Amino acid sequence: MAAPLMPKATAVWLVENTALTFDQIAEFCELHPLEVQAIADGEVATQMQGLDPVANGQTTADEIERCQADPSARLKLSKDATPPQFVKHKGPRYTPISKRQDKPDAIMYLLRTHPELSDAQISRLIGTTKPTINAIRDRTHWNKEIKPRHPVSLGLCTMEEFDQALARALRSKGGAARPLEHEPDTEASEPVET
Repeated sequence: MAAPLMPKATAVWLVENTALTFDQIAEFCELHPLEVQAIADGEVATQMQGLDPVANGQTTADEIERCQADPSARLKLSKDATPPQFVKHKGPRYTPISKRQDKPDAIMYLLRTHPELSDAQISRLIGTTKPTINAIRDRTHWNKEIKPRHPVSLGLCTMEEFDQALARALRSKGGAARPLEHEPDTEASEPVET
């Protein structure tokens, strides 16, 4: 069960404004019953402002009244009380400075071992630009010491993203079902002639 957003402040308000038992408050706020008793005794959270769970939409007044009437009943958190889940945006991804020098290695690995990936797919997967991909392909990139390394082992993408990009590339090319890699290679591998 999910706890209210500010459990101690909610417990302070429930202790001060309701006739709920310590066990009911403790279970609702995911606190220990002794901690709720300490709040009631004024030993804990003495300066804390209480937070009304009804005003915040975490529970209803009817629910509190139901639980006050029956000490064995448990207070339930409202379905609308949980904050909306974080949605991953589709914008450009941030790459830490420590990993930016690894991008050319990952690009070289993808160009050598997965020619079915388009430049746009590599750009999305690694977070780079098409001119950088072309410079590495044409060997005109400023860094001449590029070693092909798997992008997952470098931490530039996840294995799921990598597998999805390969599956999408194979579907768009209409090629035979090539087995997807599940273990990133740490060594450079030569392309396989087919």
